[in-house]
Amino acid sequence: MSAPETNIEKQAKKHKGPLAGMAGVLVFVGVLLAAFVIWTVYNADTPEGAETQIDSRTGTEVEVDDGPEIETGLEGIVAPVEQ
Repeated sequence: MSAPETNIEKQAKKHKGPLAGMAGVLVFVGVLLAAFVIWTVYNADTPEGAETQIDSRTGTEVEVDDGPEIETGLEGIVAPVEQ
């Protein structure tokens, strides 16, 4: 069934208040969402234990000073050369 009167201009005038209210709610929710994201980022925890790292080979703690020294264990290993 279709509506008996389809005067769009008249319907837009009648519903101006509710449509403005819905638009206002959407703007308010957007502001709340942006505030929540900013608040969450601002209050985020920093990583704990950044001064020490765990050596994955031995499982022991390694102190980190100015920067991690990475030991690859590849010193002195020479790859065979195929001829």
